[in-house]
Amino acid sequence: MVLYVISLITIITAMMMLYQRWWRSNIPPGPKPRFLIGNLHQMKPHWTHSFAEWSQTYGPIISVWMGTNLTIVVNTAELARQVLRDKDHQLSNRHRVARMTQNGTDLVWSDYNPHYVKLRKLCTLELFSLKSIENFRSLREMETRSMLESILKDLTIMQDSGDVDDQVHKPVVVRKYLGAVVLNTISRLMLGKEFKSEEGEEFKAIVHKEHLLAGTGTLFDHVWWLEWVSSWVISDKNFLEHKVRRTKWFRGAVMEEEDAVAEDHEGFVRKLLVLKEKNELSEETVVSLVWNMLTAGADTTAVVIEWAMAEIIKYPIVQKKAQQELDSVIGFERLMTESDISKLPYLQCLVKEALRLHPSTPLMLPHKASETVWVGGYKVPKGTTVFVDVQSIGRDPANWENPEEFRPERFLGEDIDVKGRDFRVIPFGSGRRVCPAAQMSLNLMALVMGNLLHCFSWSSPIPGEIIDMSESPGLLSIMTTPLQALASFHSGRSGVHRISLD
Repeated sequence: MVLYVISLITIITAMMMLYQRWWRSNIPPGPKPRFLIGNLHQMKPHWTHSFAEWSQTYGPIISVWMGTNLTIVVNTAELARQVLRDKDHQLSNRHRVARMTQNGTDLVWSDYNPHYVKLRKLCTLELFSLKSIENFRSLREMETRSMLESILKDLTIMQDSGDVDDQVHKPVVVRKYLGAVVLNTISRLMLGKEFKSEEGEEFKAIVHKEHLLAGTGTLFDHVWWLEWVSSWVISDKNFLEHKVRRTKWFRGAVMEEEDAVAEDHEGFVRKLLVLKEKNELSEETVVSLVWNMLTAGADTTAVVIEWAMAEIIKYPIVQKKAQQELDSVIGFERLMTESDISKLPYLQCLVKEALRLHPSTPLMLPHKASETVWVGGYKVPKGTTVFVDVQSIGRDPANWENPEEFRPERFLGEDIDVKGRDFRVIPFGSGRRVCPAAQMSLNLMALVMGNLLHCFSWSSPIPGEIIDMSESPGLLSIMTTPLQALASFHSGRSGVHRISLD
């Protein structure tokens, strides 16, 4: 009997070793992992920095072990094409960390399944179809006008507070206005209302904390059996406090009661509650989907515009060219509208260049292999997490001349699509998981940037000062130091009364 047990254990062990050897064979090269922790001890706060350094040694497709979980990272346009188009069907699921990803009941973190298809179709029809985008155009233009009025008000207060030249020495925090215009646009779209000032500030703080939590992790998130153990014996105080804070805000600002009825709400939420009452959507899905739209829509757009404004201040010639185009097409008697965008090719290039150099999510949200596939000549075993390094692809010298330079002109000679068709620049992803709000986001970026440049000229508070272009670690590429700039009336608009807000 003892010999039988020993033999059985030996056979099982041998089979497991053979399976592990097969499973790990032909996977991409990468840094040598340590037992249990993999390469976690080598990861920098900015994961993209670690991946970029390892790619210099091991090539454009690398294996990184997050604990016991295999992660494969690709950072060239050709490999991105294989992941997002050629093998899209097998690589469209999501890798999820249970504490941060809504258990997959939402749109962003759901696997590619009928539930995902249903939610995506709903969002596209109600919010992101060309018809819907056109229907909500006046809303975006109204919120952009409110942003300009807010800037004018602050400049006027500076001017009236003392010496006329005071405004020259008092920069504005650009993020304040960008965050407000984007959040107000999304909240009116989703809820039919704007958040109160304190609600908006609390929302921004919660989202910032969530991005930081999502961009970090513990060993318990990356070792499969520790994930199960931790759910029983470990309490993540930071996350639990964050979850309570988020729920409290949501119940106060969005839906006060769990049994909310459609008649008490407007916007997209009303449609979701109607479906909930018909038992077509669960309470958890409604809440998760609303949170998806608010967070993904508000922060990602504002982040890119802030980076763009920083680059414009660094390169005054870019600002001059954009303003000359705006003055020529629009003049000085009215504000820019979305219908003007098609006549402003340089402005469109400016938006594309900002997305190339500063994508809001440097790493595309993690895909997961639903079956074993081959990418770039290497095996991607079933269950593997796959990252597409969007930032590295956008800065690849094989595709872009002087890739670190902000130069919108590079898009003038070639009609390059940024919505997932051209894999050299994929800020919105591609394939089955492409961002459904890409076109609306592009319109809003162009509208906001165009009006900021048409009405004001922007410069650094201290001549010759180097702007801090570093980014905070986390899911989003957020400027570490909020951009501060001097806003003066653009030539031709020599005073408040020259800006037509009627």
